[in-house]
Amino acid sequence: MVKRVMLKRYQHTVGYVFRLVDALVVVGAWLASYWVRFIVAPIAVTKGFPEFTAYAALAPLIALLWMGVLTFMRVYESHRMLSRVHEVKLILHAHGMALLLFIALTYFSEEYKYSRLVMLYFAVIGAVALVAFRLVLRNVLCGLRARGFNLRHVLAVGEGPALESMLVRLEMFPELGLRVAGVATQDGATRLICGKPVLGSFDDVADLLRSTQADEVLIALPPSQSQQIDRLLDLLKDETLDIRMVPDVHRYVTLGCETEDFDGVPVVRINDAPMSGLGAISKRVTDIALSAVGLLLLAPLLVLIGALVKATSHGSVLYAQERMGLDGRSFSMLKFRSMRSDAESETGAVWARAKDDRRTAFGTFLRKTSLDELPQLWNVLCGDMSLVGPRPERPVFVHRFRKEIPHYMLRHKVRAGITGWAQINGWRGDTSLDRRVECDLFYIRNWSYGLDLKILVLTLWKGFIHKNAY
Repeated sequence: MVKRVMLKRYQHTVGYVFRLVDALVVVGAWLASYWVRFIVAPIAVTKGFPEFTAYAALAPLIALLWMGVLTFMRVYESHRMLSRVHEVKLILHAHGMALLLFIALTYFSEEYKYSRLVMLYFAVIGAVALVAFRLVLRNVLCGLRARGFNLRHVLAVGEGPALESMLVRLEMFPELGLRVAGVATQDGATRLICGKPVLGSFDDVADLLRSTQADEVLIALPPSQSQQIDRLLDLLKDETLDIRMVPDVHRYVTLGCETEDFDGVPVVRINDAPMSGLGAISKRVTDIALSAVGLLLLAPLLVLIGALVKATSHGSVLYAQERMGLDGRSFSMLKFRSMRSDAESETGAVWARAKDDRRTAFGTFLRKTSLDELPQLWNVLCGDMSLVGPRPERPVFVHRFRKEIPHYMLRHKVRAGITGWAQINGWRGDTSLDRRVECDLFYIRNWSYGLDLKILVLTLWKGFIHKNAY
């Protein structure tokens, strides 16, 4: 227990260091904002130069206000298992709240009116500086933890895939500073789990906490032992250490999962697409901009292709085919017609194949060069599709594939695309559906704006003409 008290004191010391650093950073950002506005002056000063002392006098208020708001918003609590992205969001949120309070306080000042440009510079410089210094400090602490300093010892309780997954991940990330001292299982019979010694059974948990001097308890039980939760929590009710519970949803998760707080009730969301918030907005804005520019720049080529389609075969220029897109909704996907008008009158819906005799002469060229797909820029502009995403399939095939291929319908968690990760890796045409679905799910799990740009560049480089394009 002495060790635990010492650790708590150490954590408090680290918290005070973080507060002091943040106070110095935010005050420095405020003074730097004055310097940028009135000394560097990228925008000409027209109303005179105010006294530096009038701005410097606010330093104590800024330091106290930011430390108070960041403390209130729990920025200084231990976030060892929180991703850097979430930590940055938390800091920026707190910085924004403190900034609003600061503006409100200075607005009611009757003695002096502060420059709005200084406030703007302060908002930007302060945000960048707070995030940068926080990440530097976190990396320093991670480096120390990886070398065996500032560690927290964990007693793992349970067994099964969820616990094994956590033990493997804790071993993979030593910079978190979480070291598993041992494991307690239901009967204590197993000797090792993922290289960690089994020290006893659930009945021994209280004794194991003292013998291992654990700072945290990690509980991960299989469904067959879920009734043991109440018993374990009852054993731990008088302990002051941290308790983490890992829900056993591992076997249900394909795309990923996230825990959210619903009015105090934790809710686990599984297989949720990562395209949300600013990322989704950025992706959609890019789709609109590039598809609109593409339609304008390619207009002469589109007219020429349309004229050649009309001149070389009977039937319409464009072919609208029902496809399944986002959330399983159907839409009409546009293509230049590359086959005879009666191509499926006898066979019904079938996949195109190599040396397909239903193709027109010019249609063979269009499909080989993927130029028949260009009208889908209109689908992108309208919001039915995206530039990048899983290729949409016809509903008649979807209903068949969803029964044959595990997780097939998860492809529809995002907008269908003109091109995608599967296409640039050669999985197009009459190729393995399983590999194509693997590529689509990899894309959704690992989506980022940068990945979209990479796929677009690779599509321009090698995606239009391919041996499987027929």
